[in-house]
Amino acid sequence: MKNLKKGFTLIELLVVVAIIGILASVVLASLNTARSKGADAAIKANLANIRAQAEIQYDSLGCYTNSGACNATTPAAVASGACPASGAANIFGQTNVAAAIAAAQSAGGYASACSATVGGTAWAAATILKTATANTAGSGWCVDSTGKSKAITVATLDQTGITAEVASGACVE
Repeated sequence: MKNLKKGFTLIELLVVVAIIGILASVVLASLNTARSKGADAAIKANLANIRAQAEIQYDSLGCYTNSGACNATTPAAVASGACPASGAANIFGQTNVAAAIAAAQSAGGYASACSATVGGTAWAAATILKTATANTAGSGWCVDSTGKSKAITVATLDQTGITAEVASGACVE
C-alpha cells in the first residue's frame, strides 16, 4: 500500500502568497494614482462651477458681487491671496462660490488663492492640484472672469506659491 500525502508544501504556499502580495501592491499603487487624478478632476469641476455662478451674478447685478451694489468702488478689490470668507461683499462671498472654493481646497488638500478688481469687474481663483509637485507644469489650476481655465505652474505648494498665480482679477500668464 502506498502512502500518498495530498496537499501543498510550505514552499508552494509561500510562493503563492508572495505572488498575491506583489499583485496586491501593484493594484493599490494604481488605485492611489486614480484617486489623486479623481481629486484633480473634482478641483477643476469646482473651479468651473465658480465661473458659472459668477456669470449668474453678473447677469443679475451687472458686476461680480455678492452685495447687490455695483459702482466704481463697490465691491472692494480682493488683493491676491487667501480667498475671503463666505458672506463678503465680493463674488467670493457668494454662498455657492465660497462652497465651490472650499470643496476644491478639500479635494486637493492645498491652499486656494483669489483676486478681484474694485467694482467687481473681474475675478480669478486658483487651487493647487492633489497630484502637484512644486515647479512642475500643471501643478495648479486657475479660472477667471475672462473665460480662462488653465493649468498653471506653482513654484511652492503653499499659500505664497498659489497667490503668485492670480493678480488683478486674472490668471497670471
